[in-house]
Amino acid sequence: MTVQTTAASGAGPRAKDVRRLDRVIIRFAGDSGDGMQLTGDRFTSETASFGNDLSTLPNFPAEIRAPAGTLPGVSSFQLHFADHDILTPGDAPNVLVAMNPAALKANIADVPRGAEIIVNTDEFSKRAMAKVGYEVSPLEDGSLDGYSVHPVPLTTLTVEALKEFDLSRKDAGRSKNMFALGLLSWMYHRPTEGTEKFLRAKFAKKPDIAAANIAAFRAGWNFGETTEDFAVSYEVAPAAAAFPTGTYRNISGNLALSYGLIAAGRQADLPLYLGSYPITPASDILHELSRHKNFGVRTFQAEDEIAGIGAALGAAFGGSLAVTTTSGPGVALKSETIGLAVSLELPLLVVDIQRGGPSTGLPTKTEQADLLQAMYGRNGEAPVPIVAPKTPADCFDAALEAARIAVTYRTPVFLLSDGYLANGSEPWRIPDIEELPDLRVQFASGTNHTEADGTEVFWPYKRDPQTLARPWAIPGTPGLEHRIGGIEKQDGTGNISYDPANHDFMVRTRQAKIDGIAVPEVEVDDPTGSARTLVLGWGSTYGPITAAVRRLRAADVVIAQAHLRHLNPFPANLGEVLRSYDKVVIPEMNLGQLSTLIRAKYLVDAHSYNQVNGMPFKAEQLATALKEVIND
Repeated sequence: MTVQTTAASGAGPRAKDVRRLDRVIIRFAGDSGDGMQLTGDRFTSETASFGNDLSTLPNFPAEIRAPAGTLPGVSSFQLHFADHDILTPGDAPNVLVAMNPAALKANIADVPRGAEIIVNTDEFSKRAMAKVGYEVSPLEDGSLDGYSVHPVPLTTLTVEALKEFDLSRKDAGRSKNMFALGLLSWMYHRPTEGTEKFLRAKFAKKPDIAAANIAAFRAGWNFGETTEDFAVSYEVAPAAAAFPTGTYRNISGNLALSYGLIAAGRQADLPLYLGSYPITPASDILHELSRHKNFGVRTFQAEDEIAGIGAALGAAFGGSLAVTTTSGPGVALKSETIGLAVSLELPLLVVDIQRGGPSTGLPTKTEQADLLQAMYGRNGEAPVPIVAPKTPADCFDAALEAARIAVTYRTPVFLLSDGYLANGSEPWRIPDIEELPDLRVQFASGTNHTEADGTEVFWPYKRDPQTLARPWAIPGTPGLEHRIGGIEKQDGTGNISYDPANHDFMVRTRQAKIDGIAVPEVEVDDPTGSARTLVLGWGSTYGPITAAVRRLRAADVVIAQAHLRHLNPFPANLGEVLRSYDKVVIPEMNLGQLSTLIRAKYLVDAHSYNQVNGMPFKAEQLATALKEVIND
């Protein structure tokens, strides 16, 4: 990883070496109240502004304030940044910042020998160590001899730096995360102006607190500059070659998805309506969209999941681009109304930010286990299109694609993201308006059918011959009054019908509409054209799979890769692609849900590689598994 070493000419008692690296993985870890997510987010923002490519992995407890000093209460934030294109938050940290014994014990197994560990020695009391099972201090028993350990009394140094402020030791100690951020910012030559501006804005109503945090941040920087324990700092050059020309910003998956929904509403020239109930990890979308009333966005925080989707479906009937957001448990509650939307044939975006289940499960951990629920989790034959983003930034484009399908084909659409994408972040090129699709629709404006006696009438289920979509008639439009409800409709008229032949026809027609949705063909990455093994993925496995494939190809292993955005309907050429390889491997963060669908539809003997531990795949882990399949 080290590219070169140079001598620095900066201030301090002596010049310090500066080593150039091509990439670094840092993990901040502490109690959930230690501000690790804020620290990581600020380091990420400055890294993005510097121009590095990056990928992040926040990892935190489900409790708002988890038990202090315990292993279940540890919160961490991992950042991988580089001078070249990267795809994952990294397998193992090069630097671990451990704010207490629990943070050290919970994360040390992931840290490779030779890595740097910065430890807040102030927290290593006998009581704190005993709470996590340390009988002897790991800082003294030799268990960390294989690492480059930097014992730093972060709390004491922070309190000393803030002694001019009228703060208690406890209150001053809360800024130790800013001291750590300043130290790491010095170590890796990160910009500082953005963090100081952020702190002034965050604590604008409490200028003394803002000043104290800025003082702690600067003290951390100065400590790195002057202490003898840190003899080397590091530079990671901007990743200029990794990015096409454009304007970039750092963005999380949920923020990108929110912006995609807003853009979809504008491109469709429709008001955007969100009916939602707060649920981890989807709540950020509700919070973000509520800030954008100036773009015609209306948000409704309902009393429960059923009310949220009911309001959204009503908004769709009224002519809005309607959205409901949730996670797996909420999808189960919304299933009856999703079936109603299928029957009414109205556009509705159902955004499922998947998390570990079943039931409440693992609210803050990631999983891909809602695919079969999205595909089949309704009574009767109720087909729904499914779209899945592959990276945090791709959530923007996936939202636009889901909206395109919804308004074009008059159908509810599932958008399956997950906690890894939702909370993770990466650089995103802000698109020009001209690049966005035109999603404008024509509402029904008059009669569309002539009766045998010559009477002009409106048939709400008279279909477009190309898309099989029915007209979208705004309630209150003169002459377009029509019946809605969950009971089966008569073809064309929309009248209630119990006729067996009509029901068979309507069921098959609704299925044909979904099967006929125009989606791009799946693209295969097979540089040599001679690969006999294809690794197929969907959703957030894209980054780990691609990183694993790169590692294998660097070792002269021939392998092909394809990734699915559209899971219902599948791309038209998928069967042909699958049958052209001897082996197909499908890594998933579930027990093989896509594999089940692929096997059933295409009769392909797909190999499942599965993980359901609440964490994303690691690239080396996948590379090893794929190589075993190839060599089997």
